[in-house]
Amino acid sequence: MIKVSLSNPSDYLQLAALFEEMQAHYEVLCPPREEILRGLRDMPDGTEILVAGTDELVGFAAFSSVYPGPGLQSGLFLKELFVSKAYRSSGAGTSLMQALAKLALERGYKRVDWTADRNNPKVLAFYDGFNASPIPDKLFYRMDGEALAAAAAKAGNS
Repeated sequence: MIKVSLSNPSDYLQLAALFEEMQAHYEVLCPPREEILRGLRDMPDGTEILVAGTDELVGFAAFSSVYPGPGLQSGLFLKELFVSKAYRSSGAGTSLMQALAKLALERGYKRVDWTADRNNPKVLAFYDGFNASPIPDKLFYRMDGEALAAAAAKAGNS
């Protein structure tokens, strides 16, 4: 049976291994293990991670609280949901999503939001299984790299 709980420092080594697997899955550069561990130790305030596993961690859900939302209500934003390849279809992802929903309600929050890759039908089918509603009138944006530096350089210069 998959157990889900909020992460703690004793989970960081196994979480780092899952982060490395996730980076390889997405075919993106992965920082060295020590940098990953430092990031876990120094997570920004408000960032939390649910972990799933039995004797070893097999998945995680990284999320943050958000405010305000529709009706000026609080919610959770799921940044990343990942399950190790060997444990996909084991129920770990479902357990993480259900635990996230339960945590949101326990905290009095009214919603859980996330993004998903439009070109991944398997993940879209997974999320559809929670009766979640895609929000077609919203578009996900990201400012990083040169755009982030350019916007920051203009701060206070107006």
